[in-house]
Amino acid sequence: MLLITYVQLHMTAGPLYYKGWYHLFYQYNPDSAVWGTITWGHAVSRDLIHWLHLPYAMVPDQWYDINGVWTGSATILPDGRIIMLYTGDTYDVVQVQCLAYPANLSDPLLIDWVKDPHNPVMVPPPGIGTKDFRDPTTAWLSPDGDTWRITIGSKVNKTGVSLVYETKDFIKYELLDGFLHEVPGTGMWECIDFYPVSLTEGNGLDTSINGPGVKHVMKTSLDDDKNDYYAIGTYDPYKNKWTPDDPELDLGIGLRYDYGKYYASKTFYDQNKKRRILWGWIRETDAEALDIMKGWSGVQSIPRTIVFDQKTRTNILQWPVAEVESLRSDSYNFNNVKLGPGSITPLKIDSASELDIYASFEVDKVAFEAVNEADTGYDCPTSGGAANRGVLGPFGVVVFADEALTELTPIYFYIAKGANGKAQTHFCTDELRSSKAPDVDKIVYGSTVPVLDGEKFTIRSLVDHSIVESFAQGGRTVITSRIYPTKAINGAARVFLFNNATGVSVTASVKIWEMNSADIRPYPLDQQ
Repeated sequence: MLLITYVQLHMTAGPLYYKGWYHLFYQYNPDSAVWGTITWGHAVSRDLIHWLHLPYAMVPDQWYDINGVWTGSATILPDGRIIMLYTGDTYDVVQVQCLAYPANLSDPLLIDWVKDPHNPVMVPPPGIGTKDFRDPTTAWLSPDGDTWRITIGSKVNKTGVSLVYETKDFIKYELLDGFLHEVPGTGMWECIDFYPVSLTEGNGLDTSINGPGVKHVMKTSLDDDKNDYYAIGTYDPYKNKWTPDDPELDLGIGLRYDYGKYYASKTFYDQNKKRRILWGWIRETDAEALDIMKGWSGVQSIPRTIVFDQKTRTNILQWPVAEVESLRSDSYNFNNVKLGPGSITPLKIDSASELDIYASFEVDKVAFEAVNEADTGYDCPTSGGAANRGVLGPFGVVVFADEALTELTPIYFYIAKGANGKAQTHFCTDELRSSKAPDVDKIVYGSTVPVLDGEKFTIRSLVDHSIVESFAQGGRTVITSRIYPTKAINGAARVFLFNNATGVSVTASVKIWEMNSADIRPYPLDQQ
């Protein structure tokens, strides 16, 4: 399926759409499957699914980036020019911002890149550490329409902050007063993203859009815990301030893009299809020595669209891009499967290592309403996984399972119910028995997910040999798991439905597609 694997693929950099091609740049060490000589790899696609690798876009060959060409962002100007800002790590290990652009705008593949002679164009300002100044965003227009702004993550002591710079020509920059936002205790903010979402439309918005009917999403990758957090709020460009809608869900202490192994993500506006697309880095969870042995480390997630959730109005929705459905082949339907308490049911399909699964569950209403209170302190990471039974959960899907269930990865819901009768739904992925291998992470991921009155419980899972990306309730909560099965592989992999609740029955309906593999071509093209 869509496994874009590289030798030490790291953070996404500067994704964009140009003249019929989607461009993905990524941090890459050509020498080893561990961090090292960070170069910009480059791949292109017509459809975000099938990819062609191109020559390196940029290598660390100048004094200002000799220790690494780190992540950055692209801005497409109204006149068609492409501006690429990126972080360079200098010869004396100072993080600086640098400017590059395509050598030939008539080349739709954008193979050759030029570093500007004015580099570096930004250096750490007073009060900011030399190793705490990185990852410039895509630029957006200021209210007067003739200057551009970008934000860069940093920290002051243990407070995460975002600096805002203004520029007319992308060479000379002015640091604006104050911070776009700051949150005490969150530490270094890296890979900041900042973009608008429509409150009324189902499409994405260009990064410069603001005004009525628009909120702004602010996202950071927290260096301290290696997770991607976001918050929804209001941007006042005149005061250079972004304010979260809910201070209790402020940036770095509230919502996450993904509650699994997902980091250093970046969005871009796809002007071709009027959508905002999110890329994320799925890291390894095995031993580094194994990565060196296999010769590669890290993959990109399947790209996702992002929109504002117009039903809850408190979160975004993430969903796999529609193009992934072009990989679907044989399909299987399992309708109205009755799952009594403590039951597990196999689903007979030919091959269960590359799948697109859509499952919906309905809980027996009479039994649910008869429960007064259940598991109010439940939390996925500390729950002990799907083997621990409660009155109203767990129930869901099991993937990467062998026939004897000696290896299995359950993806499930667990309902807690307070004394006031209100339910809170948890969405979890349990890796505790995912692999017999001794030196891999085996934990339970997850968080709560809003389930509104009248909604069924829904899961979509994209299963790809050693990765599963799962989307609950249309993408309100997402979990990416990196799994290393030793028995549940290829033809030996199985899928099950289960209900391990003690107090309710569940009815499930499932559609499963087997998936074809994406075509990933190396460079040069004769290296097949």
